[in-house]
Amino acid sequence: MSTSSDSFRPPAALTEPAGPAQSPTAEKFQALRKEIAKAIVGQDQAVSGVLIGLLCDGHVLLEGVPGTAKTLLVRSLAQALDLDHKRVQFTPDLMPGDLTGSLIYQSASGQFTFRPGPVFTNLLLADEINRTPPKTQAALLEAMAEHQVSVDGEPRALPSPFMVVATQNPIEYEGTYPLPEAQLDRFLLKMIMPLPPKDAELEIVRRHAGNFDPTNLASAGISAVAHAADVHAARAEVRTVEIHPALQSYIVDLVRATRQAPTVAVGVSPRGSLALMNTSRAWAWLNGRTFVTPDDIKTLAPAVLGHRMSLHAEAELDGLTIDRALDMILSTVPVPR
Repeated sequence: MSTSSDSFRPPAALTEPAGPAQSPTAEKFQALRKEIAKAIVGQDQAVSGVLIGLLCDGHVLLEGVPGTAKTLLVRSLAQALDLDHKRVQFTPDLMPGDLTGSLIYQSASGQFTFRPGPVFTNLLLADEINRTPPKTQAALLEAMAEHQVSVDGEPRALPSPFMVVATQNPIEYEGTYPLPEAQLDRFLLKMIMPLPPKDAELEIVRRHAGNFDPTNLASAGISAVAHAADVHAARAEVRTVEIHPALQSYIVDLVRATRQAPTVAVGVSPRGSLALMNTSRAWAWLNGRTFVTPDDIKTLAPAVLGHRMSLHAEAELDGLTIDRALDMILSTVPVPR
């Protein structure tokens, strides 16, 4: 294959897939997006990111100011999949037991019984995750990494599927605890939920003027079009999507370039290589293809790699951003043709 860095194009937007469904399971996921759209307006990239996270058995970090429908997105996804979901407001006084559950003494029997915490669900919304202390963040890290929690030294398995969708506010840092790199690395994707453009915001206002009730999604017409079994079937299909050896090498070259860039203090680990491969396969599957293209990889690279990198202080003082650093890496690493 010939290569050329002159053919670089900015990554495509992670918006609604354009390809036709290739299987009954894929058709259900297209229907799933349509159900979510009954409640969510103008956040196509975040919807795509959450669906990819679900397909890859991963977790998603959403960043946006309050009021951009982060909670509504998770509730709509759970409603359309007929999955259990819970929301936890992360606060400075939240303890690990508040999340994982605890042993409760029963005076009648004289024994301790386990009371499950909110982490025992299919979709967990960890709201403002960076507002809770590291000890509680560590409890969530075990759940994300191992799909289990340990209570009183005993591991307890979580339901399947299980996905954490965490949120953080990008404008308020007072009283927060920055997520450690080990936990950031456990998030498959980091998606930005921006304020909507005028036409999307006008549509939101029109829906609410028409008595749309975000607390009653059934009344909004959102119904279950897929179930847990369909999620597992979709994951199996995604694993069959072909990725050419040259593209596997391209992914490794991109990730290694993050470690070698002079402006980057901490580059991406091999877990990032696997994440970029898996998410690219999921995006190809959602687009109705059985193979990955270079554009799939470039489209997913910012959301998969950006939160796994940090810049040198000098580069940040010069005004360089992670997004710009990734753009430069994407423009210099040769693309297989």
